[in-house]
Amino acid sequence: MDISPFWAVFLPVLGAVLIACCKEDWERPRQALAVSTSVLTCALVARAWPVVLQGGEYRFTIIQISPGLSVTFAAEPLGLLFAMLASMLWIFATFYALSYMTQEHHRRRFFTCYTLALSATMGVAFSANLFTLYIFYEYLALITYPLVIHKQTAEAYAAGTKYIIYCFGSGALIFLGMFSLGGFAGTLDFTPGGLPELATTDRRVLALIFVALITGFGVKAALMPLHSWLPAAMVAPTPVSALLHAVAIVKAGVFGILRVSYYLYGPESLQSLGLAGILAAAAAGTIIMASVLAIRQDKLKARLAYSTIGQLSYIILGAALLSPYGLTGGLAHLVNHALLKIVLFFCAGVIAHETGATHISQLGGIGRRLPYTCFFFTLASLGLIGVLPLAGYISKLYLLAGSLQADKPLLGLVLLGSAVLSAVYYLPIIIAAYFQEGTYVRTPGLESSPGLFFPTAVLTVFCFVFGLFAHQTTLPLINRIIMAVF
Repeated sequence: MDISPFWAVFLPVLGAVLIACCKEDWERPRQALAVSTSVLTCALVARAWPVVLQGGEYRFTIIQISPGLSVTFAAEPLGLLFAMLASMLWIFATFYALSYMTQEHHRRRFFTCYTLALSATMGVAFSANLFTLYIFYEYLALITYPLVIHKQTAEAYAAGTKYIIYCFGSGALIFLGMFSLGGFAGTLDFTPGGLPELATTDRRVLALIFVALITGFGVKAALMPLHSWLPAAMVAPTPVSALLHAVAIVKAGVFGILRVSYYLYGPESLQSLGLAGILAAAAAGTIIMASVLAIRQDKLKARLAYSTIGQLSYIILGAALLSPYGLTGGLAHLVNHALLKIVLFFCAGVIAHETGATHISQLGGIGRRLPYTCFFFTLASLGLIGVLPLAGYISKLYLLAGSLQADKPLLGLVLLGSAVLSAVYYLPIIIAAYFQEGTYVRTPGLESSPGLFFPTAVLTVFCFVFGLFAHQTTLPLINRIIMAVF
């Protein structure tokens, strides 16, 4: 039995242990371990891609606790999509973090937790049942807490306290819903299209369990009004913000909602119970409110944070449409938003690192000092607005088609309105950078260190690749998911 993809869960633990064994001033060994761990983890995940794309699956049970309750890993289309996305972006985030954190304190602790977070994310992705997902979901919350409070200021500790309270409240709701569902269904295994055992369960009970689970996962997915931990967590260093917003925490919450909706309940149950409408309303409300709040933010990272809150709900809305096109758009946006948003956070980090500017009101004329960084920021912003041919365009096109396929044109109008609001909060940043007067002047040489510049540049190229060649990159695996759940 080939279990090689699942070593992606355990390899980062080994890497983290070795990093922890390095002395604080052992820079090169720590850098080599961090990079090699992320690259090898991605290689292990990539090895499963062609097999799963052809309809195969990997499965491995670590421990069978009781009938219907086990710690089991599975590499199937949805999990592999998330694992491949996270492990690929982690490589670039690691290079970026190594350069960004050069002058920071407690780098050994930082990169130990940073690498363990990769292990937790792989565990979330490859979970074959809700119990396994819950274990790694909580593991991810715990191991990212030291990253949030890394600066050890009063503001950082306050943000960390809020973060951990929200995370454990989230975990308590998931725990309650998980064992209630397991008691009625007799299993917590993820089954494409939903568990048939739920057909005989009381409708009101099923609805209450669904609300508990979605609320629990909705905390990490930043569904309003469960979102306030996310802007607060922006006190963390930029590499952590990029992971929180683009790859790990928030995407784990969205991933949990997708698992509950399509692999435990299923489209038919959600439709018959009227739960899809509730989920769609929550997502649509979050999209609009977060976009409006983003416009009001002067802190650059805060504006990006509220943008993330709204963009995550695009994915949830796509799932709630219960249409093949809608889910395709949601899953495509799972990938595209991660790619575009990590570029934006990398750019924000470069701006702060090189100039000290953290507020939008300080960015007048900064395009003269950081022309390439501002160019990368512009392209990623246009991608999230939905401009052709960048990555965000294809997912928003499918989401609009999904709203029509589901005969819910009002939700399509929400998506269009949100695109306009996205332009309202991104374009002023671009205009200020290029057209406002300022004191910034161009300096000779590369505008930032290679470790900051090149990861941002390469990922910006990917923004085009994933937009122009979606049918050769993400959509084949997404189509596998669609065929499985509908």
